[in-house]
Amino acid sequence: MTRIPHETSGEPNPLRALTLDRLRCRTSMKWRAYPDDVLPLWVAEMDVLPAEPVVRAVTDALALGDTGYPAGTGYAEALAAFAAKRWGWDGLAVQRTAIVPDVMLGVVEMLKLVTGPGDPVVVNVPVYPPFFQFVEHMDRQVIEAPLGADLRIDLDVLEETFRRATEGGRSAAFLLCSPHNPTGTVHTAAELASVAALADRHGVRVVIDEIHAPITAAGVGFVPYLSVTGGENGLSLMSASKAWNLAGLKAALAIAGPGSAADLARMPEEVSHGPSHLGIIAHTVALRDGTDWLDSLRAGLDDNRRLLAQLLAENLPAVTHRPAEATYLAWLDCRALGLGDDPAEVFLRRGRVALNSGIPFGTGGAGHVRLNLATSPELIEEGVRRTAAALD
Repeated sequence: MTRIPHETSGEPNPLRALTLDRLRCRTSMKWRAYPDDVLPLWVAEMDVLPAEPVVRAVTDALALGDTGYPAGTGYAEALAAFAAKRWGWDGLAVQRTAIVPDVMLGVVEMLKLVTGPGDPVVVNVPVYPPFFQFVEHMDRQVIEAPLGADLRIDLDVLEETFRRATEGGRSAAFLLCSPHNPTGTVHTAAELASVAALADRHGVRVVIDEIHAPITAAGVGFVPYLSVTGGENGLSLMSASKAWNLAGLKAALAIAGPGSAADLARMPEEVSHGPSHLGIIAHTVALRDGTDWLDSLRAGLDDNRRLLAQLLAENLPAVTHRPAEATYLAWLDCRALGLGDDPAEVFLRRGRVALNSGIPFGTGGAGHVRLNLATSPELIEEGVRRTAAALD
């Protein structure tokens, strides 16, 4: 696959558009979960204004009263064009897609298609906490396959976990996070092909959360799972919500490989009633017309990754992390600080900075925190200052 290089759009950095005072006027979770003296650098919301084409499209729809039910395949067509240009992947067939309310609800529906009550679902840990919550709520059993020390998929561990998950002829699924949250790891084509081969060997169905796919660091190419050899039996979930900060405008796409089209066709029709029409308008326009904004955001995130590495080296040298290849998240190993399993609690109580505790991410999360880099450099500096002050 041929991909376009990391670009600089010439647009201003979206991460520098808002002051702290303006951000504190927001009513979303990030800015309302904690008191005003706490600096929130936790949940995956970005401190940005939306891309202008998105604002214009939603505003025009409201002015027209276009607030009914969604119709058509425009979202899938926009994603297919984006995938062809960005990732060199022309295998996203619009006829093998379905709209779903959001990625995690889409994951639930896909898992229902390929597993039954009580069946195991394998996840690589540490991983996005809702993987546990949603899977267990739908009466499936989570089985952990820990990442390696390099925070990449350990194929030997994964094969042994697949073997255990399918003992006695049980049906099983692998819920793959790609790019991986919280580590920001981008799986290579070779790694994904090896995963597909293992899944085929053990009869495990692969469902992939690819929500962070558009947000890669400079020089890092994202590889869609459905594009690799053996990936044709997978079921992917994609959305513009993370890359363009559209979590409040719900919409996502379920995408089937050629070998799983019949599975997707069995998804109940009523699932498609869940997405917001305004959400679909916003996501479609973001993918089609918001790429300059995205490139400016990615460049700003690259700057923030470098800034965080510098600040940690200067102020918290005992904290280790690998700058992420994707996402706008940083996974920080704080075990050398001697703060116990939940350093986020200490940073909140003593430093008044909110980070995600690593504990809910599963095995490998204790002693870690997740920090949201999608904010201004000034707030990252303040967040690190508060974190360091918590140790005094």
